[in-house]
Amino acid sequence: MSQSSVPFLPFVKPEIDEETIQGVVDVLRSGWITTGPQNQKFEAALSDYCGGRPVRTFNSGTATLEIGLRIAGVGAGDEVITTPASWVSTSNVIYEVGATPVFVDIDPATRNIDLDLLEKAITPRTKALIPVYLSGLPVDMDRLYEIARAHKLRVIEDAAQAFGATWRGERIGRLGDIVSFSFHANKNLTSIEGGALVLNNEEEAVLAQKYRLQGIVRTGFDGMDCELLGGKYNLTDVAARVGLGQLQHIERFTAQRKKLARAYFAGLEGGAAVKLGLGLPLADFENSNWHMFLVTLPLDRLSISRAEFMNHLKERGIGSGVHYPAIHLFSLYRARGFSEGMFPHAEHYGASTVTLPLFTQLSDSDVARVCQAVNEICEQYGK
Repeated sequence: MSQSSVPFLPFVKPEIDEETIQGVVDVLRSGWITTGPQNQKFEAALSDYCGGRPVRTFNSGTATLEIGLRIAGVGAGDEVITTPASWVSTSNVIYEVGATPVFVDIDPATRNIDLDLLEKAITPRTKALIPVYLSGLPVDMDRLYEIARAHKLRVIEDAAQAFGATWRGERIGRLGDIVSFSFHANKNLTSIEGGALVLNNEEEAVLAQKYRLQGIVRTGFDGMDCELLGGKYNLTDVAARVGLGQLQHIERFTAQRKKLARAYFAGLEGGAAVKLGLGLPLADFENSNWHMFLVTLPLDRLSISRAEFMNHLKERGIGSGVHYPAIHLFSLYRARGFSEGMFPHAEHYGASTVTLPLFTQLSDSDVARVCQAVNEICEQYGK
C-alpha cells in the first residue's frame, strides 16, 4: 500500500475542541495574554484535580523539574538518582542546579527505573530521587516512598507523561512529594508548551512563584524586592486557556487511549512480529494512562536497521518515533565519564525502541493498519 493511497498517521496529534479554540480567541481579544486570570483558573483546576494540593504552572516540564530540585534544596555536592531511559532534560536539570546525576538501570519489564538497583545506589551524598513514569506507567510508588522515607530523601516525580495515570486508584499528583507534569504538545493534556508542579504546602508554592519570575516579590502598588536567583518560567494565559479546555476531557482521553492500547495488543500478540521477538509494553490497564505505545524491535533477527524499519512504516503512511535513546550515551554524558555497558537494559531499550501512533482521534481500523504493517515488515525482513 503506497503512502499516497492512504491518509498519513502521525505518531501523535493533539485533540483541541472548538470551544477551546474560541476560548483562545477570547483571551487574545481580552488584551491580557501573558500570565493572568486564565492561569489562576488553570492552577485552581489542577489543584482540584490533584486533591487540593498547591499547584503552580510553568512554561515547560523542564522548568518544573529544575525548580522542583531547587525547592527540595538540591545543589552543589549532592547526588540525584534517576534513569537513563528518559528525555535528556531529566538529568540535564540535575547538572543545572549543580548536582550530579547518578543513573540506575531499568527494569526491562516496566522500562522504568529498577527500584532494587536504586536502593543499592544510595550514598551519603544522595539528596533526591527522580523516578520517570515512562509512557505514563508509574513505578511501584509504595516501594519508592518506602525507600525515600528510610533514607530521608526528597522525591521529584518526573510524571511528564503521566497526567491521568493512577496508582492504586489514586491519581498521580494526589500522592507523594513534589510531582512534575509536562503539557507539551505531545502529552495527554497539552497547553501547547507548559508544565506544572504539584507541591506539599503553601510555603513551597510561594517559593515556586519566586523561582518562576526572577525571584521577585511585590508588595502594594510600588513595593518590589528580589529575594533569590530565579528565572523567566511563567505560563501565558493563552497556553493556560488551552490547558483548561483539555482538562475537561482528560477522563475521556485516557479511556480512549486505553481502548486503543488494547487494540494494539490484539493486533500484535500472536502475530509475525511478536513471534520474531518484537517486545511489547507491560499490559497495565489499571495504572498507566497509555501516553505512548512503545515496542522494541528484535534487531538481531531483522535484516534491516531501526531507521529502515521506520522508513518502511513511513512509506506505508505511518509515522513513528524514538523514545528514548539512552541518555548516558550522548556526547555530553560521555564527556563526563559514561560509556557503553554501564546500563545494559536501558541501552538495549534505547537502541531498539520504536513509538507507534497513539492519539485520541485514532480509530480501531487505524491501529489494525499499523499492526498489519509492523507484522508484514517483520515477516518480510525477518532472518
